[in-house]
Amino acid sequence: MTLLLTTVIAGLMGLAAGSFLNVCISRWPEGKSVVKPRSYCPSCERPLKWWENIPLISWLALRGRCRTCRAWIGWRHLIVELAVGGLWAFTAWQTLSASGLAEFAALSYTAMLDGVAQMAFMWMLVGLAACDAENFWLPDRLTFPGILLGFFLSLAHPALDTYYVSGDFEQWKHRTSLAIAYWFLSVVIPTGIIVIIRYGYRLIRGREGMGAGDVKLMAMLGGWLGVKVSLIAFGIGVVTAAAYALVLVANPAMRGKHKPWLEEKLPFGSFLSFGGIIGGLWGVPILAAYMAWAGMGQS
Repeated sequence: MTLLLTTVIAGLMGLAAGSFLNVCISRWPEGKSVVKPRSYCPSCERPLKWWENIPLISWLALRGRCRTCRAWIGWRHLIVELAVGGLWAFTAWQTLSASGLAEFAALSYTAMLDGVAQMAFMWMLVGLAACDAENFWLPDRLTFPGILLGFFLSLAHPALDTYYVSGDFEQWKHRTSLAIAYWFLSVVIPTGIIVIIRYGYRLIRGREGMGAGDVKLMAMLGGWLGVKVSLIAFGIGVVTAAAYALVLVANPAMRGKHKPWLEEKLPFGSFLSFGGIIGGLWGVPILAAYMAWAGMGQS
């Protein structure tokens, strides 16, 4: 399977995964099943035909409106499908390109695992970003599985490394112990920083400035990205959130009538998820570039 074909297939699968994610985002806040009933218009409650559920194409063909009642479906459905489809396609291309191989079947088990895991990671982050932007809510059903998947991935790496290198049981125990310790520190250190910021803000301002969901999301990012890259993701989240806040200050109409900008709630989890996506795709080269710029790289 060529590089181009693999990328296209991954993108199409991502569009389908994004479509399912839209169902989850719409139904989870209301406590509804994502399996039954089948997709329907939230305005007139008419069940959708199969051809009205084709990812991307149906939204474009219907111009984002229900075919019957003409109610506006919203941009979120299109954005989520495009985001997941694009991220999955790019992940497939990045995985194959980094290995120097054009055939998916020629990849090592480690590279396959990393590629598939990154797709799952991106899917969860897009879902978290959309949930927080729409409902100021970061569901545990995404953050907790995300933390556990990051842990299992950290265990899989030493097992596969030992399989490829030596197969020695003592080597596997040593690598696994180091992987668990590193994963634990990667979760605790970034999470500890955000907990300090959260309670420091509460102490100074006398109110919540960051929810518990943001703390869990930071734990998830730490477990997947490691200490340094997760802190880069946090920095990107802070910068983009600050930029959005400046836009709100400059455009009072965006925050509602007579509402002070200091009282405007920001979906920080959405910006943190965006930072996690950037960190997952380019965190290592960003870190290397920063280390070189700061003079901390190898001479």
